Amino acid sequence: MATDRIRILGIDPGLETTGVSILDVKKGEYYPIFSDCIITKKNKTIGERLEEIYREINQLIKEYCPDCLAIEEIFFSMNVKTAMDVSQARGVSILAGSINNLKIYEYTPLQVKQAVVGYGKATKKQIKYMLRIILKVEDNFFPRKDDAWDAMAISVCHANNKKFQDKVKTFK
Repeated sequence: MATDRIRILGIDPGLETTGVSILDVKKGEYYPIFSDCIITKKNKTIGERLEEIYREINQLIKEYCPDCLAIEEIFFSMNVKTAMDVSQARGVSILAGSINNLKIYEYTPLQVKQAVVGYGKATKKQIKYMLRIILKVEDNFFPRKDDAWDAMAISVCHANNKKFQDKVKTFK
């Protein structure tokens, strides 16, 4: 059965905190379904932490049945240790999507900010403000951690990009 909606799993990867979101897009309208964070404990081994991220994302995929996965690319101006941790969290996130046959889309922080705010150097405060307007939600929809907001921004970025791609296809 074909559906006229697309369900996007958005991920803002991180070893300590991975933001996750589920966004439905139907007839040009956005319907935020879920937003949360996967938080791993520092006293666990890196293997245990990565396994927890994988399991949680896999469970989200099974529960919400997204059509695709949108994930943020790594921003390399951070320190090397942080970049390595984020890379590993990205890897298990992408693996969970791939094993579940989801198409994977990657966006830079600049692309996400431009898609949500229209300005590539937007602040977290500006992103939150625009997400509240775009999604018609109150602050309490999101957990306190910025990572959940960032994951939803990645979902919105993909929804905007998908919309653009669909328009381009009509001109071919």
